Amino acid sequence: MMRHVAVLMGGWSAEREVSLVSGAAVSNGLTEAGYRVTSIDVQRDVGALLTRLYPKPDAVFNALHGRYGEDGCVQGLLNILDIPYTHSGVLASALAMDKPVAKSIFEAVGIKVAEHKIVSREELVAGVMEPPFVVKPYNEGSSVGVHIVMEGDNYQPAEEEWSFGRSVMVEKFVPGRELTVSVMGERPLAVTEITTGHGFYDYDAKYADGGSEHQIPAEIPKDVYEEAMRISVLAHKCLGCRGVSRADIRYDGSDLYLLEINTQPGMTPTSLVPEQAAHANISFNELVSWLVENAATDD
Repeated sequence: MMRHVAVLMGGWSAEREVSLVSGAAVSNGLTEAGYRVTSIDVQRDVGALLTRLYPKPDAVFNALHGRYGEDGCVQGLLNILDIPYTHSGVLASALAMDKPVAKSIFEAVGIKVAEHKIVSREELVAGVMEPPFVVKPYNEGSSVGVHIVMEGDNYQPAEEEWSFGRSVMVEKFVPGRELTVSVMGERPLAVTEITTGHGFYDYDAKYADGGSEHQIPAEIPKDVYEEAMRISVLAHKCLGCRGVSRADIRYDGSDLYLLEINTQPGMTPTSLVPEQAAHANISFNELVSWLVENAATDD
């Protein structure tokens, strides 16, 4: 009997449009792989979502990005409904999305992270850190709201352009090379170096066609390559992630600094996880099928 998979996409976070693209690609891949697929554009209406999830599918592919879809909220709902779902469970999702909490866990297991602090928006003008530093929401993904403050800048996000709450994360800017590693189960797939003309790997660089260039495998020393994969697996495991995650890393020429773990990385045509899977001889359809076959609820 053909297995039925519901693909959750869209949502109402700042990453809605990317999620819709990811969800459409996943739906096509699963259909081609032989699954019966129901695509659900998730709105801020739990009753409507519950209606779409009955009769219950065999599994949910969670293609939501950002808050409410990636931070443990929808995972908790699926646990209550006892529907297996892809990617990480409630705790790992919540920990990974809360950047300062995740960093404290990484530091506890010996992974280097950039100096950082949480301050109010008003405190940014008071010289909270020697520039250059990065200002970002502490619980968003896809580089949403990220701003690099250089020497001489006097940056304070205006209330009308900052929809991420009164607190912001300030993180020391680590110069160097941008690396990323996908972890599938407990297997690191590859190390990719990302270059972009945007100054840093921002939202447009991630998702616009031609916004960035990916060197896979990254042309870095063998020991650095292996260490990047090691700390990515360690971070995946210490947060309790499952399915696929992606680690974002900066390499300053001597040390590797883990920036964050993405528990539900993009599945768009320009996304890094499908690209690294292909490098490991895993097709897109095989990748999304593996995620479905390894779907679970929290124990």
